[in-house]
Amino acid sequence: MCQYYIPLPQQSLKSKIMAIEVLTKEDLNEFRHELLKEITGIISAAPPKKQKWLKSNEVRELLNISPGTLQNLRINGSLTFSKVGGTIYYANDEIDKLLERNKKAANPTLFR
Repeated sequence: MCQYYIPLPQQSLKSKIMAIEVLTKEDLNEFRHELLKEITGIISAAPPKKQKWLKSNEVRELLNISPGTLQNLRINGSLTFSKVGGTIYYANDEIDKLLERNKKAANPTLFR
């Protein structure tokens, strides 16, 4: 970073000097690299925050199921839900429990 001193017009018998700093391309590149390094560190350090409640469309996207299948899961009691007004919400931990209950053990038979 370069510094230049420019005298200002006289103000009451004293002359004041103002320092001007000039930023070079190298300075800006160095700043960019430092900033990117800090941002990358912050992003990688923060764990992804899991939403507690999901709406029907989010659950359908997450499980890759149709609206009818989601309705069947509600009706047969496989997936608990809460309804506020006309919106149905599903607890994320209940979706995890559903997946765990339906988990099938691997049965490797390919090389036997």
